Amino acid sequence: MSDQLFPGATELEGRAIREIMALAMDGPAQANSGHSGTAMALAPLGVTLFARLLRHDPTDAQWIDRDRFILSCGHASMLQYGLAHCFGYELDGDDLRGFRRPHSRTPGHPERGVTPTVEVTTGPLGQGVANGVGMAIAERILRSDYGEDLVDHRTWVIAGDGCLEEGISHEAASLAGALGLDRLTVFYDDNHITIDGPTELAMRDDTAARFRAYGWQVIEVGEHANDLNLLERAGREAIAERAMPTLVIVRSHIGYPAAAMMDRREAHGSPFAASVISETKAVLGVPNEPFALDPDLPPSMVDALAERRSQRTRWEAAMVAAGERGARLREQFDTGGALVGPARADYYDAGGAVATRKALQRAMDVWAPHTPGLTAGSADLTDNTGVVLAGPPQGPANPAGRQIHFGVREFAMGATLVGQAAHGAMRPVGSTFFVFSDYERPAIRLAALSHVHALFVFTHDSVGVGEDGPTHQPIEHLMALRAMPRLHVVRPSDANETLDLVESYLRDPEPPTTALILSRQDIAVLGDTERRASREGASRGGYVLRDHDDARCTLVGTGSEVAVCLEASERLASRGVPTRVVAMPCWACFDEQPVEYREEILRRSIPSIAVEAGATLGWTRYVDEAIGIDAFGLSAPGAYVFNYFNIEAANVEERVVDRLARQR
Repeated sequence: MSDQLFPGATELEGRAIREIMALAMDGPAQANSGHSGTAMALAPLGVTLFARLLRHDPTDAQWIDRDRFILSCGHASMLQYGLAHCFGYELDGDDLRGFRRPHSRTPGHPERGVTPTVEVTTGPLGQGVANGVGMAIAERILRSDYGEDLVDHRTWVIAGDGCLEEGISHEAASLAGALGLDRLTVFYDDNHITIDGPTELAMRDDTAARFRAYGWQVIEVGEHANDLNLLERAGREAIAERAMPTLVIVRSHIGYPAAAMMDRREAHGSPFAASVISETKAVLGVPNEPFALDPDLPPSMVDALAERRSQRTRWEAAMVAAGERGARLREQFDTGGALVGPARADYYDAGGAVATRKALQRAMDVWAPHTPGLTAGSADLTDNTGVVLAGPPQGPANPAGRQIHFGVREFAMGATLVGQAAHGAMRPVGSTFFVFSDYERPAIRLAALSHVHALFVFTHDSVGVGEDGPTHQPIEHLMALRAMPRLHVVRPSDANETLDLVESYLRDPEPPTTALILSRQDIAVLGDTERRASREGASRGGYVLRDHDDARCTLVGTGSEVAVCLEASERLASRGVPTRVVAMPCWACFDEQPVEYREEILRRSIPSIAVEAGATLGWTRYVDEAIGIDAFGLSAPGAYVFNYFNIEAANVEERVVDRLARQR
């Protein structure tokens, strides 16, 4: 029976496949929620990868030189959980029985840091493909830096029809082909079924031709999704290819071998009926009871992977033999590729005016040579956004290149940053205009959810963009990103504060996922007194720039509007109205401070007004009222647009006077 269902499988592999297929039915049935069919159909491929192709060791799950595996079609999560259990990773029966239950180690979709073998958080389709591109970039750079004796692994991705329908996979695949990422292999589960029905309802692509046009090797396995020898042969062909990434197209049948559900859309997202589960378990030859786990299977699988453990021990010996080179590699992984050394940037002179995007370029010039994990690039805006690095760009001719030209692909760029950071030892930076954060937002969300060290840089941060008009002037974007949990949205007050905050981010071994929001236009460089306050308080998210014991109002600003607040404060002082000025470069950082600090900074006992060239939604959490822009922008010179929307000191002055008059 084993050979009939799974040709080429060993007795041990057959047991693993059957157990995973049973788990794929039992988990969703118990949870009354989940996706059985895809996990079942992919069980033979998953076992082939883990048993025959992947370089991994269950006794050391975080081995640096392990192969990376990504389940891009994360709805089939029980496949990954079953593989982890069967191959001896630390995931037991109680974990499997907790599928989709609160706080379990087996959530509905794979989450990084929760379950062994899960390298990235997947679920939103297609992003895992782009994460894989990022991981392949990271591996290539590290291999170039440290040598193939220390870095010699691959990235394997399983993707489904939905992954390849999503636009991000097109962006990422095109980039991977251009870069020639030969250590990347994607298995495409071509099962022809989506939730709505057959894929032909909306997709009639020639996928093989499309990927060949991207510059990929394409291997078509055909109707052999259950033949382990043919699947292994395709994987070996991918390993042998040394010039381009590989797509392996596997025609599977969703729900196999459940006759009542196979090739039906219901197999995608509906738990199977008890009768179907019983019938299918009889076909598989496994016990007809939920979560019937073979206790001998995990240790037997670990024993069968003895050669993989010897690969790891040989690698450990190579690390020792490499001496200082091996020590540097370990340190780079331990620190997440952070900035090392005492290098410091020259600060800008007070009284001048410098765009904060230009300060970012100075930061790159000074600290890039001392940040071993740094990569930087943009969505076709490198010179505009301040992320130019020395040396030729990343590509087949320069595998060590840190400069990455992502092309006009914001979404794929963001997701590749996530892949680089999740790989380890990397500190990736990606940039574009702030208004295009809408294109990148899903990747930013997964970055924050995954706690990865990625820096998303957004320049041209306000209506100061000017003549490009409403299509390019971000209005609601600050508030949209601030609403995202775990994301630090940072809008520096001037060029020197930008230098400080970038250095702090690069030096931190565990920095939060960060969106750095920078100006296109020149803005005033703070004076010496304000500079000292910035050094002490900017990293805390909010600080007092100017104070007065008898202050009658507090002005709160971010970015270029801090200078507007300072000017308005001077105008009010000339009218006998003392005010305080507070800069709030990062709400999330500020919210993490002790309540006493926050109360001291905001002093809500007196009236307060925020000034920011964007949507006012949300500001009443910190102030009494806000001056902002709650309409789309205007195609005109930047100074005119600021004036048109009353983002100017004279308007702030009058609003304060009016507020105080109304209060009296």
